[in-house]
This record gives sequence, C-alpha cells and structure tokens, in this order.
Amino acid sequence: MRLPLPQFSAHAKQPNHIAEVVETATTEFLAQCLEPDTLSFPVMPPFGSWVKSWDDESGNQIYGVVYHATTSPIDSVHRARALGMSLDDLREQQPQIFAMLKTEFRVAIVGFQPPKRGAVAYQHLPPRPPQVHQAVYRCDSDEVMAFTEQLDFLRTLMDMPGAPVDGLIAAVIRHCYQLRKLDRDWLVQAGRTLSVLLKDDYDRLRVILGQIHP
Repeated sequence: MRLPLPQFSAHAKQPNHIAEVVETATTEFLAQCLEPDTLSFPVMPPFGSWVKSWDDESGNQIYGVVYHATTSPIDSVHRARALGMSLDDLREQQPQIFAMLKTEFRVAIVGFQPPKRGAVAYQHLPPRPPQVHQAVYRCDSDEVMAFTEQLDFLRTLMDMPGAPVDGLIAAVIRHCYQLRKLDRDWLVQAGRTLSVLLKDDYDRLRVILGQIHP
C-alpha cells in the first residue's frame, strides 16, 4: 500500500510547493511530486521549468531546471497497463490506480543564493545540494527573470551529464524569453553567450536557436 509523502501544513498551504527531494547529488536532485487533494495524477512540471529547494546546513536557496520527468508504479513488481477507461471512469471504478503511481522529476542544479539579505545569486554549483525530504517549489516569474539577468548558468547546463543538453538549453531560453515578454535584446545576448560556449559550432547553435519561438 502506498505511503503518502510527509506534507506539513505550513508547506502544504503554499501553492508553489509541488514536490519533495527523494534523491540528491552534487549536480542534480530527484524530486517526487506531492499527491493532489483530489483523485488525479500530480501535474508533471514542464521540461526546462525552474524550481528551487534549500540546503539546511548553509541556508542556501538552490535553483535548478527540470530536465527529466516520469510517472511510474510505486514499486518495481507491478507495471501499469492499458485499461481502456477515461480518467472519470478510473475515478469511479478504479480509484486505487491513483495511489499506485508516482510522478518524479530530475532537476539540474544551476546556482544558489546565500541566506543573507540582499545576497546575489551565484550561477555555479553550490557547496551542497538540497537534502532528502526538503520541499521543492516552483520559482515565480520575478525570481526566474532576476536569476537570468546573467547567463553564466548556460555553461553549467552545457556540462550537465546525462541530460538532453541541447533541447534543455533551448527549453530554458524559450521559457525565459516568454517570461520576458519577447525581450529581443535578452534573446540576442543569450545567442551570443551560446555562440561563445559552443566555440563556433554553428550547426549545433542553429539547432538550439531553431527551437526557440514565442
């Protein structure tokens, strides 16, 4: 039987609280989505979207972007199978299905901000990632725009092992471009930064930029 994730009332009331860290490493962490209050599957965060968590030891706020998400059975013994039913039918006839699946996502860490008031955000890996069972929140638009005023985080993404790097970078830039209401100057600067990082690999640059659209 599925054991629910701990959901403390102080955190659960915050709408941006979407998940909890279940596995952590220097460059990334794995988070499991919190169960919704209704009979439905957790909403999978979009590819390239921004989230944050904390390192309790230092108080650093850790920023990252989602690069992989899955919905799968809670154990390795049972496997989901097609039932030929709508979600409404499942809610009525097979409500236990919703308790047998989990939604998880992997986050590439791109920077951190110390707890000191007014501290700047650093766009490199933090001394420590967030601990297991730390809350994970969606970043709001203002946070994302403030963090992406500088573009050094693109180098951190470029070096991310195991991630679909080109598609991820395109998704992150596209997301930020839309948040900035199609700020052409920012997009040009992002393109120039990528050109430097890719060392004149124009074919790769063209493919990445070709995935960026309003």
